[in-house]
Formats: sequence, C-alpha cells, structure tokens
Amino acid sequence: MSLLMTKTMTELPLARRMARLGTETAFEVLVRARALEAKGKDIVHLEIGEPDFDTPRNVVDAGIDALNKGFTHYGPSAGLPILRQTIAEEVSKTRGVKVTPEEVVVVPGGKPIIFFTMLALADEGDEIIYPNPGFPIYESMINFVGAKAVPIPLREERDFRLDVNELKDLITDRTKMIIINSPQNPTGGVLTKQDIADIADAIGDRDIMVMSDEIYSRLIFEGQHHSIMSLPGMQERTILLDGFSKTWAMTGWRMGFGVMRADLAAHIARLATNSVSCTASFSQMAGVEAIKGDQSSVAAMNKAFLERRDFFIKRVNQIKGFSCRSPHGAFYTFPNITKTGWPSKKLADALLDEAGVAGLSGTAFGSFGEGYLRFSIANSIENIAKALDRIDEWTKHRL
Repeated sequence: MSLLMTKTMTELPLARRMARLGTETAFEVLVRARALEAKGKDIVHLEIGEPDFDTPRNVVDAGIDALNKGFTHYGPSAGLPILRQTIAEEVSKTRGVKVTPEEVVVVPGGKPIIFFTMLALADEGDEIIYPNPGFPIYESMINFVGAKAVPIPLREERDFRLDVNELKDLITDRTKMIIINSPQNPTGGVLTKQDIADIADAIGDRDIMVMSDEIYSRLIFEGQHHSIMSLPGMQERTILLDGFSKTWAMTGWRMGFGVMRADLAAHIARLATNSVSCTASFSQMAGVEAIKGDQSSVAAMNKAFLERRDFFIKRVNQIKGFSCRSPHGAFYTFPNITKTGWPSKKLADALLDEAGVAGLSGTAFGSFGEGYLRFSIANSIENIAKALDRIDEWTKHRL
C-alpha cells in the first residue's frame, strides 16, 4: 500500500476569516426537518422564509418564452438593460425619486447586495449598525469583512421598531453604514414615516451610508411602506435592497437588485464580475414581466398572509407560555416564550424533535432574540392549525 493511501488526513487549513462567517439557521433547521421526515416523522414547516405559492403563471410563461428566444447566455454583470430600466422606472414611481438604470445592479438573490456593499465600503475597524434581532446575514457579513458589528436592539414594547435615541448614542466617527429593514425579518415590525424621518435626522450631514432592506415592501398589512430613499438628501446615501423572491414567489429564480448612486453601482457590478459573473438572463426577462405584468397574484398572496397572520395570532395567544404581538408586515410571527421558562434554542429544538413543528429560535437572529421564536406563516391555515395544535398539546405535557 502506498504512502499516499496510508497517510492520515490532516486538518483542513482554513483561512482565519472563515471563523468569522455565520450562517442562516433556517436552512440548517430545514435540513434537520427533512432528515426527520426521511425517518417517517411528520413535520409542519414553519421555519423557512419562502412563500408557499407558485410563481405567477404570467411570470413563468415569460421565463419560458425567454428560454425559447435564446436568453440562455451571459449578460452584463449589472443586469440586462431592459430589466435595469424597468426597475429604475418602478423605484422612481414607488419611492418618489428619480432613478436611472445606471443606479441599478441586478444580482442572483438579495444577499450579494449585502455582501458586495460591505466589501466595497467597509474597511477593518469601521462600524456598521444593524438591527438585532435581524436577518443573520447582516452580522455575518459585517464580521467577515472585518468591520465591527454594532447591534441596535429591536424591542417588543416598541413593536420591534428601533429606538432613534439609542441609534444616536451608537453613531460614532467610525460609523460607516446603518442597516434598516422594514417590514422586518424576523419580527414583522414596520418603521413609521416618523421613524424614517427621525433616522435621517439622527444621521444629519454625516457621511454615513444607509442600507435599506426593503425586500418585504409589498408585503405589508397595515399602513404604508416608507423608504428613507424618498427623503431629501438621502437618496445619494441610500442603498436600496429589494428583489423578486418574496413579492412574486420567485425564490428559486435567484434574483435581487440594489439601487444606489451610480459610482457605487459600478463597483458593485465589478464585484459581481469577479464572483457570479451575471444573473441568469431568462430569470431577468421573467423579472420584467413580474414588475410590468398583472399584479393580482401579489394582492392574493397578501390577502392570504393577512388571514394566516390573524389566525396564528389569535390561536398562539391561547397557548400556555406564549404571547405574540401582531406583525404589521412580511410573513413572520415572533412570539414571546419567556413565560415557558425555556431558552429559545432549547424550545425550538424540542418542538421540532418532539412535536414535529419546525420553527426557529429567536437567537438565530441575534442575541436580542432570546425569549422568542420565529414562525413563518408562509404555509396553509390547515398546516398552521396543525402546528399550533401540536405546540398546545406539547405545552400541556411539558410545562
């Protein structure tokens, strides 16, 4: 037997930066849930943030038509001109500002905008303020690029809207970026028009960029969506993150976009060239139809999510140890479980293993998520009812 064959495998020499990289727990829990299903256990999936609806038929047909017409080749790293123009027109209309195609970058999903923007703007030691609990990739990417992650707590007593007075105290000379997300994942909190104005006032004339994650902007239950990009003097300091996955149930099409000042957009496109090359051309043509075509599917999904939200909130508040405010947007609920006496991660694991309900620990979204669980209501009322029945039964035996 050769020496090569008998040599013991050495420890993988990973770069030190990999130790700073986090994850998105929803996908890890999904894997665990699928493994339990493979063993015959029935699982209700309330963990993954994905609409349970199919992509609208007109959008699918546009994608098929694009494939048949040869949209199967490389495109520009910043996106096809027709989609960038369509996005520019839509954002101009919905945010009340003038946007040009040169300010739009189309990428495979929303996460590249988070990653590329931080790579382009944040040096080691720079500070980035981010919501906590919040989308876990914010903190992961801040740490990965070597910047300092500065959490701003989102508290239940404020309907999970950030406290602008706390924000003022966190801003320093090292603050390079502030991340805001409304409607918010995981809490469903929505910033008011006054909140947005107060955030802009807190920034003042400082040279601070705002990443405004508005991926759920069309999924709102009460009131209206307000973008900080719309405020005077803020457009050139705002990086708008949006996409197609949530609004049009296009998660598998992998398509998001950023809107930002043109000089920054050129650098983000260069990062795309060096990493993903471009976004699939046929997906982009489907994206044009999603924006320009019939919007009845968006309204139908919103109506369904609202019905599910109301059903979930009424029912979960009847379960021992659980209490939950009504989220104002997105398709998540964030019940408080402190009265159960269980830590969030331990309770989430127990509900999966023992009750067959897949949800997420609040701590999957940051340390300030302790005492909460996140459940996606992107599932049928029948399945949501089954999940809540199981949780109710579990609490009667375990609490």
